[in-house]
Amino acid sequence: MLRVELVWREILYRSLEAGEYKMTQLGLAAKLDISLSTVNHALKPLRNMGAVEVKPRLLEIRDPKKILYHWASNRNLLKDITYSTRVEAPVREIESSMPNDMTYGGYTAYRLRYDDTPADYSEVYVYSKRPLDDRFPPNKKPPNLFVLKETGPDYGSTTTLAQTFTDLWNMKEWYAKEYIKALEAKIDGILERPSG
Repeated sequence: MLRVELVWREILYRSLEAGEYKMTQLGLAAKLDISLSTVNHALKPLRNMGAVEVKPRLLEIRDPKKILYHWASNRNLLKDITYSTRVEAPVREIESSMPNDMTYGGYTAYRLRYDDTPADYSEVYVYSKRPLDDRFPPNKKPPNLFVLKETGPDYGSTTTLAQTFTDLWNMKEWYAKEYIKALEAKIDGILERPSG
């Protein structure tokens, strides 16, 4: 994941999940352990589209959905895959075989967050600092387990709401569209609530 994406993820996490629409660039840089110039660079396209307003000592989020679509359109999910293999087991069994320090993404993240599945799925996406080839050996058949590089702060056992959306947006399986539609409705519900 690019460093600018870390900024977009954090901004979206704060606005969509923490209800925080005001923050500082310095605070973002410190939290993400990146330079202030990287934060400024990440904010430039968001500022140009009116999604954020940058004031002398404050950053205000104006349109989280614009930021979400911008990130989804610029995300390169394939580039973050560090390991993939075929596991000859049902999806739930694959998911339950994961080490405790994994972060679930994609379809699994949606299912765990909402206890729901808009469609059946057969692929498992996880974020990890290690490849997992010791637990799930290489297999030349079409992969159904994808391990992606874990980057940035820990947000818990599943990807953030925004990252789940952007990852689903970039998945090629036909049912990803069903998950995107369901997740978009949930995000719209969050954004329709009065803030503060």
